[in-house]
Amino acid sequence: MNTIGHLINNRPSRLDTNDRVAPVYNPATGAISKYVAMASRETVEEAISAAEAAYPAWRNTPPQKRAAIMFRFKELLEQNADRLAELVGEEHGKIGHDAKGELQRGIECVEYACYAPELLKGEHSKNVGPAIDCWSEFQPLGVVAGITPFNFPAMVPLWMYPMAIVCGNTFVLKPSERNPSSAMLVAELLYEAGLPEGVLNVVNGDKEAVDVLLSEPRIQAVSFVGSTPIAEYIYTTASAHGKRCQALGGAKNHAIVMPDADMDNAVNVLTGAAFGSSGERCMAISVAVTVGDSAADQLVAKMKERMQSLKVGAYTDDSNDFGPLITREHMEKVKGYIGSAAEQGATIVVDGRDVQVPGHEDGFFVGGTLIDQVTTAMTCYKEEIFGPVLVVVRVNSMEEAMQMIDDHEYGNGTCIFTRDGEAARYFSDNIKVGMVGINVPLPVPVAYHSFGGWKRSLFGDLHAYGPDAVRFYTKRKTITQRWPSSGVREGADFSFPA
Repeated sequence: MNTIGHLINNRPSRLDTNDRVAPVYNPATGAISKYVAMASRETVEEAISAAEAAYPAWRNTPPQKRAAIMFRFKELLEQNADRLAELVGEEHGKIGHDAKGELQRGIECVEYACYAPELLKGEHSKNVGPAIDCWSEFQPLGVVAGITPFNFPAMVPLWMYPMAIVCGNTFVLKPSERNPSSAMLVAELLYEAGLPEGVLNVVNGDKEAVDVLLSEPRIQAVSFVGSTPIAEYIYTTASAHGKRCQALGGAKNHAIVMPDADMDNAVNVLTGAAFGSSGERCMAISVAVTVGDSAADQLVAKMKERMQSLKVGAYTDDSNDFGPLITREHMEKVKGYIGSAAEQGATIVVDGRDVQVPGHEDGFFVGGTLIDQVTTAMTCYKEEIFGPVLVVVRVNSMEEAMQMIDDHEYGNGTCIFTRDGEAARYFSDNIKVGMVGINVPLPVPVAYHSFGGWKRSLFGDLHAYGPDAVRFYTKRKTITQRWPSSGVREGADFSFPA
């Protein structure tokens, strides 16, 4: 079988005799489709050395020339969209329309990176004092790294290195070992667009590779997206080694459904938000908080009816709504959460544990699942399930619903369904969550804003992509300058200048 290696100094499929290998599965069939190299310390250090060697020349490359490469890169991504979607489907299980949507959101971040000459201009003030000018510059950090998750193998790397590179840094990417092919192809396309050797390097691997990136002194900053326990480890370890770090963690996203909501619309969009990508999204809605029993009864009845038409299957059929989970172990874990809900007193309205996909009996499939009468004490409420499971919690007031959301350890995304503008405004002003939707279930910011949650959903001070990416991948330098008139001589001044 094919073994995927690394991309170091623009040498694709780079393999090292010290590297281990691990299987890559097709989640729809349950079969091994290929292997991927697990980078040794030596391999990761070689990638860092390549990035370090490329940095001086790239740092001094004019921003407009960096941006021109990004323009060509965007065109190549669009031209190869079908090929990339196929790779995402084969290794992640994502249906083609969903994979292309993921890629498009990544392309939008590349478009934002094309504005580099504007974004990096800095600020200038003339005559802040007698013949004294002051200005600031945004200078790159050096060699930086990104560690990305399995659930968006094409998009999340594009959240990171286009902005890092266009700001003048060089980059080492460690994609998920579960589905490495799309990340590798995207990186190869960037080189095809004209990127100089060594500016971007890709090392596949596991914790051994990650720990090198976190401890290696030549790495100046680390960006991570994944689960909260790992995000906390990444942030703590990187910070302990003096690195700048942003680590985006897990989520438990709530949707408040008010009595005045357009229930048919809420059901339609919640179906997609809860079950799209098999629920393997950090922005998936996994909790519907209904205000009043009438709203709850309507929502549950309409959701049950709507879910009868859900199509679960392989990525090869674009008419399917969503596909399998990433691994057999994760499939069993999701089924365990559903079982625990029943054991703890909840009502399983629609059970996806026994879904069968003809011709794919060994695939890692769980169907859409709806669980009613859930309480905040239940495991299925407290923990992130990361599967196609929507739980319904019933409350008596909007205040009770908001308090429940504020009390949860995660604060990634939330939304409210209502026709009441006053309620919506109060909710958006006061809820303790980083990304908020009003009748929008997946409030993922566009590329020229920034993405990130609150509480234990984000470790670090700056969010991902958008304006925060410029701040994360640069350091500000402020210069104050004066050219005294010829022949002027000044005495010493021992008071603080004003």
